[in-house]
Amino acid sequence: MNQERPSLAGRYVLLVASMALWGGTWIAGRVLGESLHPMSSAFLRFLSASIFLALMTRRAEGRLPRLALRDLPHALFLGLTGVFAYSHFFFTGLKFVPAGRAALIVACIPVCIAVCSAFLFRERFGPLRVVGTLLSLCGVAVVIADGNPLALLQGGMSRGDLLILGCVASWTAYSLGGKAAMKRISPLSAVTWSCILGTLMLLGPAVHVGLGADIQHARPVDWACVFFLGVLATGLAYFWYYEAIRVIGAARSGIFINLVPVFAIVFGFLLLGEPVHLSLILGGGMVIAGVWLTNR
Repeated sequence: MNQERPSLAGRYVLLVASMALWGGTWIAGRVLGESLHPMSSAFLRFLSASIFLALMTRRAEGRLPRLALRDLPHALFLGLTGVFAYSHFFFTGLKFVPAGRAALIVACIPVCIAVCSAFLFRERFGPLRVVGTLLSLCGVAVVIADGNPLALLQGGMSRGDLLILGCVASWTAYSLGGKAAMKRISPLSAVTWSCILGTLMLLGPAVHVGLGADIQHARPVDWACVFFLGVLATGLAYFWYYEAIRVIGAARSGIFINLVPVFAIVFGFLLLGEPVHLSLILGGGMVIAGVWLTNR
C-alpha cells in the first residue's frame, strides 16, 4: 500500500502538469500568430511532435510504431481531423480571439463528444447529461457574446469565434474516430501516426504560404513556442495523460481537462495582459459545470 501511494500521487501531479501545458498552448499559439503563418506554425509544431512521439513509442513499446495497411484509413482520418483541420482553426482563430476566450469555447468539446456519441453509438444520455449539455452551451454563448447572448441573434458571431468553433468540430470528429481506431491500434501509436500523417498533410499548404521564409524570419521566442507546442504540450503531455489513464482510469483523468481553460485564462492574464471580464468568468463557470455534469 505504501508503495502505491507515491505512484498514485505522482500520476495526479502529472495530470495537473499536463493540463497546465495544454492551457499554455493557447498562449504559445497566439505568440506564434504574430510572426508565422498558421500553416507554417502548425507544420513546425507537429513535425517536432512526430519526431518526439516516434522516439517515445520506440522507448515504450520497444520498436518504432507500425501501421497495418488496413488501419491506414483510421490513421488518415485522425491526422485529417485532429492535426490538419484542428491546427488550421487553432492557429488562424488565435489571430482574432484572446487565448482565454478561445480556451473556454473549446472547453465544451467533451459535451459535444457526449452528444454525438449518444446519436452515433447509442450511448446513454440521461436527464443529467441533458442539463449539463444545455448549461455548457449557454456558457459558450455567454463567452462569445461577452455577457449578452441575445446579441448573437442580432450581430452573429465573429470570424475568430467561428474558427475556434471549427476546433470544437474537428476535435470532436477526431475523438469519435479514435473510438474505432483504438480498437486496433495502441493509444500511443494512434497519436504518433495521426501526428505523422497530419504533418505530411500540412507540408504542402505550409510550403505554399511561405514556410521557408517563415523559418528564416522566425524569432527565438517563436522557436521556443514551437518546442513547447510540439515536444512539451503535444508529445510529453499526451504521454503523461495516457500514463494517468492507465493507473486511475479515463473517467477520473478526464475530469482534470476542466483545468485547461483555467490555466489558459491565468496564463493569458499574466503573460499577455488579456483582460478577465465578468462574462468570461460567468460563462466559463457554466461551461466547466456543464462538462462536469455531462461526464459524471
